Amino acid sequence: MVPVLALLALVVSWGRELPIVVVIIVAVLLAGAVLAAVHHAEVIAHRVGEPFGSLVLAVAVTVIEVALIVSLMISGGEKSASLARDTVFAAVMITCNGIVGLSLLSGSLRRKVAVFNAEGTGGALATVATLSTLSLALPTFTTSAAGPAFSTAQLGFAAVVSLLLYGLFVLTQTVRHRDYFLPVATGSGTVTTGSGDVPQEEHAPRPSGRTAMASLGLLLVALVAVVGLAKVESPVIETAVNTAGLPQAVVGVVIALLVLLPETIAAVRAAKRDQVQISLNLALGSAMASIGLTIPTIAVASFWLDGPLVLGLGATHLVLMGLTFVVTTLTVVPGRATVLQSGVHLVLFAAFLFLAISP
Repeated sequence: MVPVLALLALVVSWGRELPIVVVIIVAVLLAGAVLAAVHHAEVIAHRVGEPFGSLVLAVAVTVIEVALIVSLMISGGEKSASLARDTVFAAVMITCNGIVGLSLLSGSLRRKVAVFNAEGTGGALATVATLSTLSLALPTFTTSAAGPAFSTAQLGFAAVVSLLLYGLFVLTQTVRHRDYFLPVATGSGTVTTGSGDVPQEEHAPRPSGRTAMASLGLLLVALVAVVGLAKVESPVIETAVNTAGLPQAVVGVVIALLVLLPETIAAVRAAKRDQVQISLNLALGSAMASIGLTIPTIAVASFWLDGPLVLGLGATHLVLMGLTFVVTTLTVVPGRATVLQSGVHLVLFAAFLFLAISP
């Protein structure tokens, strides 16, 4: 019932100024819709298996996130020119540092060493790094357009390349090298860790096709409610940000945090079940989908959007992004990680949040 109630609240509250009591109720339903989305995503993942399960959640959330970004840019005017950049960059930092750090922490605390497939995770990281650099770093240095922005031709090139790379990754993940993205296991049904082989936890019976289809429908309802209610709450967020004297980029960070809550909870729960690979699939897949689907959509939307489209990152964000990819590469290469690696990622995530508030 929670996704349905959240969707009804979205219909009732959309486009209206809300009193504080209603804002609190909407926030509670937003949290409930996030938890419901995670539950139904896990039901679907259990039915279709990995890596399709994590792909379903990542793509579903990102598609609706893109719709939210475009709608906010259309209604926000010139002050939203950098909203797409801020939200996509926040998604990359949240996934590559926040979700990865929490997942590695959960996995390493349980089994001392979190184990994953270096081949698949490394390929995903390389794709995320390439998409991020082409879409968020290059506009800062190109000269065809004024400011940290692409020219029309450059934006079109970035959009096509983003779609091609994302499509190639999905083909690799689901068809040609699917085994690279499955949890690391031995033939005896055990997970290999630094402390030896340990038995896999018993799973619940595989859900029926009817149950999976019902969960798919409720997942979509929950995700629409999550992103829609996040938009309903956005005026309150903007007012709070302005009242506190914080930078406008904080709005994009808060929106990304809200939208990525389902992936965060699902990734941590997977890591607690010794399935760190699924956690990394969710984290890097979400970052990749966020860029690979947002940039092409923004490129098309730019034909009717007024004002400039700012995509290039500033110096501070470029340093953070570069350091994130270097550290994540060092984390991924061995195929196993400890509490130390999780701490490094979480410190980088904290630095991102702090510098967003105090640039």
